[in-house]
Amino acid sequence: MTIDVAETAITDVQSAIDLIGNASYWHRAEWVALTVEQLPAGFFELSTGVAGEIVQKFAQYGMGLAVVGDVSAYEAASTPFRDWVRESNRGRQLWFVPDLDTLRRLHG
Repeated sequence: MTIDVAETAITDVQSAIDLIGNASYWHRAEWVALTVEQLPAGFFELSTGVAGEIVQKFAQYGMGLAVVGDVSAYEAASTPFRDWVRESNRGRQLWFVPDLDTLRRLHG
């Protein structure tokens, strides 16, 4: 499985689409890894809808998304977010992982 470790941040849905296109075309990636810092702050507040829009675009284009880094503060602040992380990590579309080594091991 090919993972593209993104170098640019996502600021909105259009930048997510651009990133998906670049990862797919240039890197033939099946997954994109973004650090917590590369995602807009609204991504971690489910009520904004930002996360849903971005994750939906990845799903529509058949690309997995890995959020790399510490999300424990967001989990502590929001039970729905914590539940979403847990459910996402059981699936095949969106994963929250502490580091790239964990992501690579999961793709093993």
